[in-house]
Amino acid sequence: MVVFAHPDDAEIGAGAVAGLWAKRGCEVTFVLCTDGGSGSNDPSMDSQRLVALRRKEQAAAAAVLGVARVEFLGFPDGGLEDDRAFRGAVVRMIRKYRPQTVFTHDPYRMKGFQHRDHRMTGIVTTDAVFPYARDHLHFSEQINEEGLKPHKTRRLLYWGADEPDVVFDITESVDLQVEALYKHESQVGGLKDSGRDAEGRVRTRAEESAVGQAFKYGATYRQLLARV
Repeated sequence: MVVFAHPDDAEIGAGAVAGLWAKRGCEVTFVLCTDGGSGSNDPSMDSQRLVALRRKEQAAAAAVLGVARVEFLGFPDGGLEDDRAFRGAVVRMIRKYRPQTVFTHDPYRMKGFQHRDHRMTGIVTTDAVFPYARDHLHFSEQINEEGLKPHKTRRLLYWGADEPDVVFDITESVDLQVEALYKHESQVGGLKDSGRDAEGRVRTRAEESAVGQAFKYGATYRQLLARV
């Protein structure tokens, strides 16, 4: 499961790994937390039109990666809070789909700016994984009224970490990541940096992540493992 704040965050943070694992038979679920309705620099764009556009783009990107489903939680873009409503929504997703591994934003990154929604998503997802989704007396209405069961996730992986401690070989799937990222047509223009296109940035970061490894492209994460 990949839990992320805005459309395109999943592709940037975990697209190559999600695509690779889906190709190898894993069932991958995307959980998009906001509606993406504030992510535009186009003065002619309004939020209602942008929400519909970005939802369509996210579905297309997930399809490229072989993701089984995308769940749209629909919280306002820029309005995520560490509160019961958001926490319960993520707990529900974990109990419903019962992932072994969850990817999300690292909320504790200190080196560089980070969108508040990213921090909130990382914090709430961490708490949802442990202990809220695991313990039956948290959000017990999901169990008693919706028929869900508590679930213990084995592994939490944060992207964007200052000090990552695991690296995955994504050499065979970095092309999928790039293809999926370009489905976010409303956003790709904003990814340009000093003349480098989105593809160039993705490949450069992946090459840097694989330095010292026996493969060309890598994706790095900070890992938390639950006790067995």
